[in-house]
Amino acid sequence: MSKIKSVYSCQSCGAQFPKWAGQCGDCGAWNTLQESRPDTTTPRMKASSGYAGQAAQVTVLDEVSVNSENRTPTGLSELDRVLGGGLVEGSVVLIGGDPGIGKSTILLQTLTWLAQSQRALYVTGEESLGQVAMRAKRLELPCDKLRIMAETCVETIAATLRQERPAVAVIDSIQTLYTEAIQSAPGGVSQIRESAAILTRYAKQTGTALFLVGHVTKEGALAGPRVLEHMVDCVLYFEGESDSRFRMIRAVKNRFGAVNELGVFAMTDRGLREVANPSAIFLSRYEEPIPGSIVMISREGTRPLLVEVQALVDDAFGNPRRVAVGLDQNRLSMLLAILHRHGGIPTVGQDVFVNVVGGVKVLETGSDLAVLMAVYSSLRGQALPPDLAVFGEVGLSGEIRPVPNGQERLREAAKHGFKRAIVPKGNVPRGPIEGMEVVGVGRLHEALEAL
Repeated sequence: MSKIKSVYSCQSCGAQFPKWAGQCGDCGAWNTLQESRPDTTTPRMKASSGYAGQAAQVTVLDEVSVNSENRTPTGLSELDRVLGGGLVEGSVVLIGGDPGIGKSTILLQTLTWLAQSQRALYVTGEESLGQVAMRAKRLELPCDKLRIMAETCVETIAATLRQERPAVAVIDSIQTLYTEAIQSAPGGVSQIRESAAILTRYAKQTGTALFLVGHVTKEGALAGPRVLEHMVDCVLYFEGESDSRFRMIRAVKNRFGAVNELGVFAMTDRGLREVANPSAIFLSRYEEPIPGSIVMISREGTRPLLVEVQALVDDAFGNPRRVAVGLDQNRLSMLLAILHRHGGIPTVGQDVFVNVVGGVKVLETGSDLAVLMAVYSSLRGQALPPDLAVFGEVGLSGEIRPVPNGQERLREAAKHGFKRAIVPKGNVPRGPIEGMEVVGVGRLHEALEAL
């Protein structure tokens, strides 16, 4: 018998190589090649020539009946917001996050609430049944109708799902599952891909809504092959600092709603609780105005959000540092160059630190103007008015560009008591906003003069 040689599979893209290397030659990832046995169970096509198979039925697109998807509330309005209005029948939702951030907690809360009105099943592959029961009792959740199972074989799980026929199920987690058709260890690329394919196929055929819990790498990306995110309907990321009680769920893919929606929760001794007014928790109330602090009107998905941006500019000892927390560091360097060129304010010999309060990650360009004003305030030692809010994108030529949904941002700021706003000229509303003075600026030097 010929000796079976080992192959090295990339845990990021699934490419296989005969020898180990530090970097994958296909995707460029480092230290992702792991030794595995070649998959010899892949069925071969029986027909040696021609096309073996039957033709499928083809339908005109206009003749396809379209039914508005029925959405089921999950019991948490913030989770419903991220999902696009609720849980869709037959959808597959992948939720990932750092260890201990609250993935299992929020899904257990959701399933115990859904189990009161429909059939629900919780499948755990990481914990024992006793551990899940202890968490449910500690959170004082109703456990009388939720069905639970501890299993890691995907064939056994699929057979149980066909027997139980739940309306919604949770698989915790996809990295612990394995299929008997593949000989590699659980957590490998092939195991994750095939296990997810089996579960997704079952969900589409039966209409069962599935939640899949996924691990993340040290870089924060979902572990496993990239095709895993293409298989599912929704991809949610759990974000939050370990020393903060607030948690955020962000949708990066959603076939049934808008992406980049943000749900805000607070971690308590009774589990995760919704935050009805997120803007209030991200704003700090000081006894007196302090330099380097300004309020920015951001927008996450369909909701405007008020967050505080802080900047600290100090003399550098050695090479100047540029540190951004919650923002893109490369964009911070670009904004400082614009401030020097078009605002006449150099920061060559200073360290610049910028932080978004509350652990929020701001991904939009509407934060540019707030960052530059916070840096200017810290550099000059001049405190800005506490009732001032700003937003706007800054171009390389020093122009202040408008951002989407300007009026909604201004109404959110007026609702929280802000009296003045500096915005791009393109975002100045046609009619006045009650209780707020809106100043429109077109260039960076105009914004600095408006301070």
